[in-house]
Amino acid sequence: MHLCQLIVISIFLVSSSSVRLMADEPAFERIFDGQSLRGWSGEAELWSVQDGAITGVTTDDAPLEYNKFLIWDGEVENFHLRAKVRLVGKSNSGIQYRSVHLKDAGEYVVGGYQCDIHPQPENNGMLYHERGRGIVAKHGQKVIVDEAGDKWVTGTTGPVQKIQLDEWNTYEIIATGNRLIHKLNGSTCAEIIDHHEAGRLLKGLIAFQVHRGPAMQVQAKDIELKRLPAGGVLSLAEAPIPDDAQKVPGRTARPRKKRAQSESK
Repeated sequence: MHLCQLIVISIFLVSSSSVRLMADEPAFERIFDGQSLRGWSGEAELWSVQDGAITGVTTDDAPLEYNKFLIWDGEVENFHLRAKVRLVGKSNSGIQYRSVHLKDAGEYVVGGYQCDIHPQPENNGMLYHERGRGIVAKHGQKVIVDEAGDKWVTGTTGPVQKIQLDEWNTYEIIATGNRLIHKLNGSTCAEIIDHHEAGRLLKGLIAFQVHRGPAMQVQAKDIELKRLPAGGVLSLAEAPIPDDAQKVPGRTARPRKKRAQSESK
């Protein structure tokens, strides 16, 4: 066989292998059609579609008693989510994930992990546990939560990014087992390993938030979801807390009973 024939065959085999790998790789799917709220549930007075984007609006004339959410009619475990978001007003919003619909707490109330969308740069893109453990990791932090629920800063993801919230910005969430990564405009802004079995969530809902307080408008578009293989929970032995980690003062651990209920839903 001539050398040129061997080269052609080699190229063909490599190309075929690459095609198979691409075919096996999970694809992103649009979970918002850009025209309607089909597949989403929320209060009609708060949520609509404007200019091809999910739009949540609150007013000073009708202030909210509590945070409310637009909930996607699906459930996620391990996944990669990305969306373009912009926020107007002196308030904040967030993208809930692996969350629970807390129907007994009020209409369209959700609790769980949240990628915060916030006017304060150190809070924008942070991990906030809505109706749970509060702030878990701020923008720029790498955090490990230990088995007792205490939070340890183990490093930095880099300088805090300052952005214009009223312009379109891309937020991404990558959740694999108990490892969570938040990205803002392509750069990692928070990284967490959650060993706290009583508080962490391994599956649940996706939702967008309108916040009680001053009038606001939040918009989201190009919302895409890629489902990832199950598993990937790291043990404390596999992801230990470094000796030089800094403990975050305070503790807001959720009771084990509530944890069991949330995981069963």
